[in-house]
Amino acid sequence: MDARETKAVKLTGDMRITFKDGEWLVPSQSSPSTRYKVNPSAANPSCECEDWQLRRLPCKHIAAVRLLLDRQIKGEPPPPIPESPPRPTYGQRWSEYNAAQVNEKDHFQTLLADLCAAIQQPPPKGTRGRPSMLLRDAVFMGVFKVYSTVSARRFMSDLREAQERGHIRETLSFNTAWKCLQSADVTPILYDMIRRSALPLRSVEVDFSVDSTGFSTSKFTKWIDEKYGTVREKCEWIKAHCCVGTKTNVITAAYIGDKNAADCPQLPELLKATAANFTVKEVSGDKAYLSGDNLEAVDALGGRAFIPFKVNSVLGNTPLWDRMFHYFQMRREEFLAHYHKRSNVESTFSACKRLFGDAVRSKTPTAMVNEVLAKLVCFNLTCVIHEWYELGIDPTDWGMPKKGETEASEPAILPMIRPV
Repeated sequence: MDARETKAVKLTGDMRITFKDGEWLVPSQSSPSTRYKVNPSAANPSCECEDWQLRRLPCKHIAAVRLLLDRQIKGEPPPPIPESPPRPTYGQRWSEYNAAQVNEKDHFQTLLADLCAAIQQPPPKGTRGRPSMLLRDAVFMGVFKVYSTVSARRFMSDLREAQERGHIRETLSFNTAWKCLQSADVTPILYDMIRRSALPLRSVEVDFSVDSTGFSTSKFTKWIDEKYGTVREKCEWIKAHCCVGTKTNVITAAYIGDKNAADCPQLPELLKATAANFTVKEVSGDKAYLSGDNLEAVDALGGRAFIPFKVNSVLGNTPLWDRMFHYFQMRREEFLAHYHKRSNVESTFSACKRLFGDAVRSKTPTAMVNEVLAKLVCFNLTCVIHEWYELGIDPTDWGMPKKGETEASEPAILPMIRPV
């Protein structure tokens, strides 16, 4: 008995499987409040779940209704709940993983300082007054503060240590981190840091996945419930669109725009930014990214898009659309083997939020965007550190001039502590 059959047997013991208005309603095991309409007939089975929509083969919900009907016809009692088969596990190189985790914070500061060294100091606004602080120091402080996940005041001890190590030149106020993130001039710098922080892994990644995720804020919006006439609130959120490598989970491109913007139009720009530094062979995404233009955009870069077609998708859009439609229909299991690489982008979002928080502390719109971008920079640097230990990549390969080739005004890049 495989995992799908085991789950179907468990569902047959659930009294919430109901027959109403000529339709079977089966609850979702992951979200009990969700119910799927199921047609268990042998001639024309159907279900609203994603498994059925992708595979077009009986899912656990269809199997559960069939088992329930068979049991009722025979007058049999509910069967004992079978033990679930063991979930697949994936090996971990624990010695390298442990070493990367133990030394991550030290390496993070050195890599971040190295990454910030390319930030150019803007010209002074006037000839009088106190000299402006170094922009690279302010960005270092802002990103490092997000990495620490503590308040700006509690972060000061980490900042003093960073100054002692030579990562920044001057002592800054605890408010500097927030002031830096509130500046619109920092936004393009953080976008560039995301791009450059992924470059050490460009020889590893060729398959990519796209998706979006939300980060909650401390702001709330009110609306009136029409039924009861009461005022309710919901939390505002920031939506980040990302392109992610499916091997190391590094974020190769990101965009933060309107929280209600659709996912589909973002794919070409994310791929364009990724293809500027990476070889693109495969791109996977969910149905929200399905369009003829997106398939053509991936094909123009020399890659192949694995985006599942919708139930109402038909032939006749473009020749490429028709070829992929036939591929999806006729070689479904092979198509899904490529498509399921998309799960890595979900793993990326989960890890990023688990490490650096799923919410932002900033109050202004610009600061919220910059804080989310800083989280993505932090996550990329942790990916680089991990792969440094596991794959032996060069963690300082930012695609920028090496030491000795920089301008005289650039600070010296500290030597890296190579892993043993």
